[in-house]
Amino acid sequence: MDLTDPAFVRDPYPGLARLRERGAVTWHPSSGQFLAASHTAASAVLRDRRLGRFWTDREPSEFYEPFNLLHRNQMMENEPPAHTRLRSVVARAFARGHVERLRPEIETQAAALVAAAGPEFDLLADVAEPLAVTVIAELLGVPASDRHRLRPWSAAIVRMYELSRTPSDEAAALDACREFTAYLRWLAALRTSDPRDDLISHLVDGLTPDEVVASAILLLNAGHEASVNALGGGIVALLRHPAEHARLRADPSLLPTAAEEMIRYDPPLHMFVRTAAADVDVSGVRIPAGASIAALLGAANRDPVVFDSPDTFDVGRDPNPHLGFGAGLHFCLGAPLARLELRGALAALLAAGTRLELAEEPVNRPTFVLRAYRSVRLRLSGPAVRVAPTG
Repeated sequence: MDLTDPAFVRDPYPGLARLRERGAVTWHPSSGQFLAASHTAASAVLRDRRLGRFWTDREPSEFYEPFNLLHRNQMMENEPPAHTRLRSVVARAFARGHVERLRPEIETQAAALVAAAGPEFDLLADVAEPLAVTVIAELLGVPASDRHRLRPWSAAIVRMYELSRTPSDEAAALDACREFTAYLRWLAALRTSDPRDDLISHLVDGLTPDEVVASAILLLNAGHEASVNALGGGIVALLRHPAEHARLRADPSLLPTAAEEMIRYDPPLHMFVRTAAADVDVSGVRIPAGASIAALLGAANRDPVVFDSPDTFDVGRDPNPHLGFGAGLHFCLGAPLARLELRGALAALLAAGTRLELAEEPVNRPTFVLRAYRSVRLRLSGPAVRVAPTG
């Protein structure tokens, strides 16, 4: 199975199903790692403390230093005790109510963006991206005049995680790392002398300057990319299942379960890699110390052992133990914020008109690790209705 093949990337689920049928865990020679495709195996990879994230600088380290700097100081690339210290500072900042205070802003912004987009628009460019940038910038405390810079930096940096990246992708990513780092150092210094009620102001109290930069960029890249791609993939899935679309319109109380189903059915992150610190048995397969194993989240989320009719999009699916936000020690800290954004945007789209449809075939982004569309053009018609993003 070629994880970079364009046909596979366009629709990976048949290939992932065949892989899962071969075995819960298989060796993948071309990527040099084991692949965990069943829900049980992927969950074990994410939860077993003998399988961790142990950052090793990309080589040549001098060339990749702007990228390495952001990751060696990041909680997602570290294990305890470093991970515990880094995550606890960010978690405390989140616990101060930053996420919940954004709920009214998210709902207002989502409705305003949909209203301004007009009867035909690009969901990603006109709604998802500006909403995600506004929310994460507000959370971090980025001034409104600088927010237009965040999306290009994020989009360039995350290309480094793809198996199909090119030298030009790497060059653009390194430039973005340098520029973003310089900007956040300036903002952190500003908040040190003039603290505000934002995440950067709270992070500078407990982290080093390098750790503040790495944590802020992680929150932007992970939160922004996940929110945009989850909404894009979720709306495409909903509109390709007209009966479920009609069911959700008839019963808006299903918004929370519909949002969870969007993340399960077509998750924005498909692969999360761990390294064995010791020999580990995963679903009967021995993973030797030092070997890498990737949890395939898209495959796990369609496992028929766990999900009834896993290839069916069901807006009322409950329970829904998907792994779209990960699991275990590295479970996504921004999951509550991503859920608020997804529900708010979905409610705004449903409320803007009685008819919502694809205006043309969506255009895929040619990436597997971060599953996304380049464009999702929608058409809205009919009178507005009231839909509250419950939950």
